[in-house]
Amino acid sequence: MSDRVPFTFDGVSLEGRYGESLAAALMGAGYTDFRQTRTGHARSIFCGMGVCQDCLVNVDGKPNQRACMTKLEKSVSVESEIFGRPLPAVAEGQPFKLIDDVPEESPEVLVIGAGPGGLSAAIAARRSGARVVVADERPAPGGQYFKQVLVDGRDVAPPDRQHLEGRRLIETALKLGVEIRNNMDVWGAFGPNDLVATEAGFIRRFSPQRLVVATGAYERGVPVPGWTLPGVMTTGAAQTLWRSYRRLPGARILIAGNGPLNMQVASELKDGGAEIAGVVELAEMPLLKSISALSRMAAAAPRLVRDGLRYRSRLSDVPIVYGSAITRIAPSENGLTVQVSSYPDAGKTGTRTFEVDTVCLGYGFQPSNEILRALGCEHVFDSQRGQFVAVLDDKCRTSVENVYSLGDCTGLGGARVALSNGRIAGWAVAEDLGHAPPPSNELDQERRNLSRHQRFQAALWELYAAPRPKIDLASPDTIVCRCEEVTVSQIQDVLKSENPSIGDLKRATRAGMGSCQGRYCGPILSELVAASKGQPPDDSVRFAPRMPVKPVCIADIARIAKP
Repeated sequence: MSDRVPFTFDGVSLEGRYGESLAAALMGAGYTDFRQTRTGHARSIFCGMGVCQDCLVNVDGKPNQRACMTKLEKSVSVESEIFGRPLPAVAEGQPFKLIDDVPEESPEVLVIGAGPGGLSAAIAARRSGARVVVADERPAPGGQYFKQVLVDGRDVAPPDRQHLEGRRLIETALKLGVEIRNNMDVWGAFGPNDLVATEAGFIRRFSPQRLVVATGAYERGVPVPGWTLPGVMTTGAAQTLWRSYRRLPGARILIAGNGPLNMQVASELKDGGAEIAGVVELAEMPLLKSISALSRMAAAAPRLVRDGLRYRSRLSDVPIVYGSAITRIAPSENGLTVQVSSYPDAGKTGTRTFEVDTVCLGYGFQPSNEILRALGCEHVFDSQRGQFVAVLDDKCRTSVENVYSLGDCTGLGGARVALSNGRIAGWAVAEDLGHAPPPSNELDQERRNLSRHQRFQAALWELYAAPRPKIDLASPDTIVCRCEEVTVSQIQDVLKSENPSIGDLKRATRAGMGSCQGRYCGPILSELVAASKGQPPDDSVRFAPRMPVKPVCIADIARIAKP
């Protein structure tokens, strides 16, 4: 089979690599404008993981397909998507069905999410004797941390150590008999044993005896003027383009935000041939006061510290701008003009300007907790991290019977914490079902590993401690809700009214009503509404969870599955 696949984009003949995403193929061909919004503005890939819905395209006449989640496996005709395009008439189709027509699958354990934590839980439960199915929305298992190289070819760089560690985890799960089903979106969670998903365009029902939710996280949105322009994407999207598809997001790149991922991605993209114009870090430069945190990190995970030093050494000729943030991105003749100022004391060290073709934004993550919320699992607000975290016991049980959860969807802790918690949860689930408990020495060792990884993560957060911007970097006309194009001034006008609820804000502006379902604007709006009420954030200032928790095509729900 050829490793090249022909396809067309808006009538132009192009060629991509077999197995890469349409977004990667289009970026590789030099295209950055994928669709037009309601107001006629261009959008492109932003999250790169199927969350934001900004990269929608029309594929062989099927509208609103996510280019970042659609694999190029055959010749297709792709068109840029236009808001409000008339939907095609349904000339023919499969017969309609009722929910009772859909067969129910009843694994002992259903794990949602095939990242480090989900795979780890599946392996532990399977080794203890449980029948395990893993449902994952991505085209291949591994999650964000262990994303795999999904293309072949002589010009494709080989996998690195992180890839190979993930591959071993995936192969272990498969050899044990864990059933991993990719391209499966779980969008309905009506109860712990009543879940609905879409797989390859057809509906699936699951009635597991135990449910493990390990749905990970997505990058936090920080509105800044110009953050919706083509060429501006999350750091994670850029990493996916390179680590999974060996495509560079641009030729000259500026990376900005907070945390170690930005340094890793800058290092990887530079190794791949990109010019890194700079890395803008919110945290102050590590100085003597950081020695304590670095020492604790080195004691807990010396290899990870060596990895971090290696990333930094590769960037020895790249400007690292500490204590600063991007304050404006504007289109220019050669790409993007980016202004950078000190933060939070803007102008303390003057303003720097960068000319680039790509900007990557990485300000940390938000838990993907939609399924947990839909099931009614208890959450509390973590004011330090600025996010809601799930309430769990020491075996990763949630407040809802028969529902376990772990990893970043419960509150951020990193891949190593997720791996350890996955084993602990997998063992607990299997034992709860009557299978053999783990040897006590293995469980004790895993709890020590977990404690060590948590110490590392706490020290890492201390090293990168920084103010957490909400809309501080935005101007009045900056878009906050990317889907509905709702601006800061529109939101502030509603907040000036008497005691507005988040529902009032939503109805008045349409913020959160778009296809990403408020994933990017929702956390910001919750904190703004809470602040306007003079109270800490709680469930009363969050968008209510509603089905489907992810966009799903009505035709996929209503038609009979093909044999």
